Amino acid sequence: MPDLSRRALLAGLALVPVAGCVMSDEPPELQPVDYGTVFDGGRTIPGVLPEELPVSQRRRLVDYDPELEAGRIVIDPDEGALYLTLRGPYALRYSIAVGRDALGYHGETEIFEMEEWPLTQPSVPGMPMAAPAAMPAAPAGTVAADDGAMPAPAGPSYPLGARSLALRSMASATDRGIRIHGTPLSSTGTPSSAGYRMINQEIIDLYSRVTIGTRVSIL
Repeated sequence: MPDLSRRALLAGLALVPVAGCVMSDEPPELQPVDYGTVFDGGRTIPGVLPEELPVSQRRRLVDYDPELEAGRIVIDPDEGALYLTLRGPYALRYSIAVGRDALGYHGETEIFEMEEWPLTQPSVPGMPMAAPAAMPAAPAGTVAADDGAMPAPAGPSYPLGARSLALRSMASATDRGIRIHGTPLSSTGTPSSAGYRMINQEIIDLYSRVTIGTRVSIL
């Protein structure tokens, strides 16, 4: 399925050391990070208190591989980080939690579907998600549960949060149910099974910066 080995990806997408580097480009100008209350689509997303999100887990501008084109996402599951490359040697770093369905998934993928306030049917606690081919039929925009439960009601407590970015393999165009999505809780909590989880304020920001077809490299 993946068209690049983990070793090749790590070698090709290594972070650029800060010491001794001469930056040829000025850092991009970014809006201040705000984790306050968000009013979105008729829904209210509670703000995140400073003590709920350590400084090390907040979105920030970092030095990154200058040879990567701007607009690529790089996910480092071991680091619990997602990078969105910007122009020059910079990237935005977001903190993520990695779900069980995404463990062991490496390679080149792309965003093929983007949803605001996606419906979802969470799997039964302790029971793995069924393979896509074995899942019962579900309405468009939902992920079927093993117990056939109805989709979760609309609101900030959505299991998939405020936004969802669906990924598929670039080598086989296969959708394995892996998503970059939001959460009503801190991203340091228990990961969902659906993929890579971010707090709602972060997934809304990332969603606004990408498009269908955005390349996503998973280390």
